[in-house]
Amino acid sequence: MSGKHLIETPTKADGAALWRIARDSQKLDLNSPYAYLLWCRDFADTSVVAKVDGRPVGFVIAYRRPSAPDTALVWQVAVDADQRGRGLAGTLLDELFRGLIERGVRYLETTITPDNSASIRLFTSFAQRWQAPLERSALFARADFPNEGELHEQEDLYRIGPLSRG
Repeated sequence: MSGKHLIETPTKADGAALWRIARDSQKLDLNSPYAYLLWCRDFADTSVVAKVDGRPVGFVIAYRRPSAPDTALVWQVAVDADQRGRGLAGTLLDELFRGLIERGVRYLETTITPDNSASIRLFTSFAQRWQAPLERSALFARADFPNEGELHEQEDLYRIGPLSRG
């Protein structure tokens, strides 16, 4: 697919496609389709979707932390396989945070498992582009997750900021 990416705020109509993209990534913790529909309704102002010819091909879903409104936690980033390797995930993050900074966000937080080298590169690169410090710390240990037949890796917290328009 060679069309130009249109980056916009997701709508409820995008929820099913975001679920599909997350499922097909085979890397993300997959939430229920219902969760993606709600996300596109209730957290649309802190999320973005990339579309080619009207078809969602990538997304970033985030939320402002209620106890720290100057911080947006990026929950998931995913890009369709046929769109990877073009810098789309970084473009989506940049676009989202340009808008969030205008609304008082100064920090990006996300959690990453230690074996997810692609996400580590994505967020390290974001910090470098934005010339912002990156701090990493342990957040959720493997033992914090319920063991329902599948072990979950630990999740490290990545905190980037303070961010500014530069």
